[in-house]
Amino acid sequence: MSTPSSTYRVQLRPEFGFLEAAGIVGYLRELGVGALYGSPMLDATPGSTHGYDVTDPTRARPELGGEEGRKTLATQLKDAALGFVVDIVPNHMSVEVPKANRWWWDVLRHGRDSAYAAFFDIDWSRGRLLLPVLGDDAAVNELTVDGDELAYYEHRFPIAPGTGEGTPQEVHARQHYELVGWRRGNRELNYRRFFDITNLAAVSVERPEVFAETHGEVLRWVSEGDVTGLRVDHPDGLADPGGYLRRLRAGAPDAWLVVEKILHPGEALPQSWPVDGTTGYDALGEIAGVFIDPSAAPVFTRLTAEQGARTGYAEVEERSRRLVTDEILVAEVRRIAALLGGVDPEAARAAVAEVMIAFGVYRSYLPEGAGTWAAAVERARGRRPELAPAFDALDSQVRGAPHGELATRLQQTSGMVVAKGTEDTTFYRFTRFAALNEVGGSPDRFGLAVRDFHTLAAGRAAAQPATMTTLTTHDTKRSEDTRARLAALSEVAEEFAAAVRRWTARRGLGEPALNLLAWQTLVGAWPISPERLRGYLDKAAKEAKLRTGWTDHDEEFERAVAAWPDEVLADAELAADVAAFVARVRGAGWSNSLGQKLMQLAGPGVPDVYQGTELWDHSLVDPDNRRPVDYLSRREILARVQAGQQPAIDASGAAKLLVVHRVLTLRRDRPELFTGYRPLHAEGVAADHLLAFERGERLVVAVTRLPLGLERAGGWRGTVLPLRDGEWTDVLTRRAVGDAPRAAALFDRYPVALLVRERS
Repeated sequence: MSTPSSTYRVQLRPEFGFLEAAGIVGYLRELGVGALYGSPMLDATPGSTHGYDVTDPTRARPELGGEEGRKTLATQLKDAALGFVVDIVPNHMSVEVPKANRWWWDVLRHGRDSAYAAFFDIDWSRGRLLLPVLGDDAAVNELTVDGDELAYYEHRFPIAPGTGEGTPQEVHARQHYELVGWRRGNRELNYRRFFDITNLAAVSVERPEVFAETHGEVLRWVSEGDVTGLRVDHPDGLADPGGYLRRLRAGAPDAWLVVEKILHPGEALPQSWPVDGTTGYDALGEIAGVFIDPSAAPVFTRLTAEQGARTGYAEVEERSRRLVTDEILVAEVRRIAALLGGVDPEAARAAVAEVMIAFGVYRSYLPEGAGTWAAAVERARGRRPELAPAFDALDSQVRGAPHGELATRLQQTSGMVVAKGTEDTTFYRFTRFAALNEVGGSPDRFGLAVRDFHTLAAGRAAAQPATMTTLTTHDTKRSEDTRARLAALSEVAEEFAAAVRRWTARRGLGEPALNLLAWQTLVGAWPISPERLRGYLDKAAKEAKLRTGWTDHDEEFERAVAAWPDEVLADAELAADVAAFVARVRGAGWSNSLGQKLMQLAGPGVPDVYQGTELWDHSLVDPDNRRPVDYLSRREILARVQAGQQPAIDASGAAKLLVVHRVLTLRRDRPELFTGYRPLHAEGVAADHLLAFERGERLVVAVTRLPLGLERAGGWRGTVLPLRDGEWTDVLTRRAVGDAPRAAALFDRYPVALLVRERS
């Protein structure tokens, strides 16, 4: 197997393509990275900055440098002895620019007679393919190019053979598609899409011929030895994730294979999947959780209630998911309900929606994991007892044909309801404590006990030692360092609550949930420009869908949100107050950042470093986290660290790069040290502030947690960390350490330590 020692995620885009990535290979090698892990590399929508909108899976993206550039990058990585992990997108393709997707263009031109008609999940029984490209339910004849309506079609859409004669109205009637307004499309759409993004049409990758066409190029890269690992995007959208992954594994038997499967706390990967693990959101939540003080929960709950925002997480989540089924994924719910036999159509629609709202996880994988399905049905029965006959029919028909169309489509869509309702709505409405609002997390669980962390980490080491772990991704709601500083707020909860009351009285936002999120964001990402903060708050307000949204706008409210960053930052007294509060928690945030980074990098699994996060990075949700990375400054800092510098913990972030470099290099050069997992326990009055674990018998990780509480209590006060007999050395400081080091001495330079015991 080609399991890397670690990965480094790079976001490719037209301005940073294959050759630019090749230009940092030497830096990554010196940093200690085991493999470059790149965002999607197949041809995508022109100008795409992320690549998940694939238009042609049969070629490397020309805007990134094409096949020649890809080969150059692959060769550079081989020469540097680095692996190459590629992100692949099996669920959907972009149809935003029809001509850019030759398969979609052919379907529009030839309809169900197209050679590619079966490549997309289209319900041809409902007539022509609806294309919701109009701004509203406007008439098609409003679309013209230089006054010529047919020119619009020739410019953007194909004319079917034999239909180009006659009046525009006659031509329209003979097309295989119909241009409609987005509102009608949302109700009647007859092709499956990615979530509610109509520009991303779902692909029927469960068909062998479609799999072969969409995966042939990437699997060629694997077979030729250029690619050593694959990351699979959104497997929950597939008709048969297990079957797909088995086919993929057969085509890449020796590749490292991880899936973007979002696990709810306590959920495990389906054991039949032939993969090495997930992309690491589960580890992210566990690691971040131990740096949050659970005693702060009542303070933040009271503040939330005082400000007028909702405090019941379950209620907010249910309302958010119901919004998705009733207003956003209407076409999808109706298509599923139509498959339920013997039930009144409206009752069928209600029952289907209610079960998907009730899912405790993203989806079930029937017949595997039948308990997940049963729990959702029972929860739905409890909420809507009057629909009992419809639930009975749905349960019977789904269980009776677990691979049938009804069961398949319901399972594909439940993940969309959960993700859109929870991640993309609830997390912007339930803003009690934003550090918890992360993909795969559960904001109603305020922190994680150390003993629970050890149990989960030991389980990962035993069951999935090659799974990916992460702290930041292109999809996280905020970066690891932003969350680390927010975690410190849990240690000064009363002070922060008082500050929010003070700041809100001076310049509060008019929507309570957004107001709470805005102040937390300002503190977590400080210093931040008005432009970055404005972009984030605009997205947050629209995702929350409380006062405004992506489709139905409250222009006056949006203007107030847009003006807020400038008003706050231009208010000298207020800005100084915020800056003073940030100074109060900045050091604790740095301590938390170093602690969680060391735990991730040295803990069980294959650690990923998101681009640029080897230094402090206070990014927010995309596109903020896709900003260019300054590699020149990182090279300079790395050179000083390699020369022996012991950087101070300061705003430069050099101390974090030291930790990243030393741990990744050790993982790459001495992999035998990073096996197994055993909790270690400190002794003394401050023992709860020291989290430690052992890998094998010769490597120990020790970090400081809840540093502000430790400081208030008087410091370490004689607390010690008992170790196995032997000569121990701290990899970070190069100092010798005894077998019962005092915490005060162990952490006098850095709040973390990585200890190695050499054989006698």
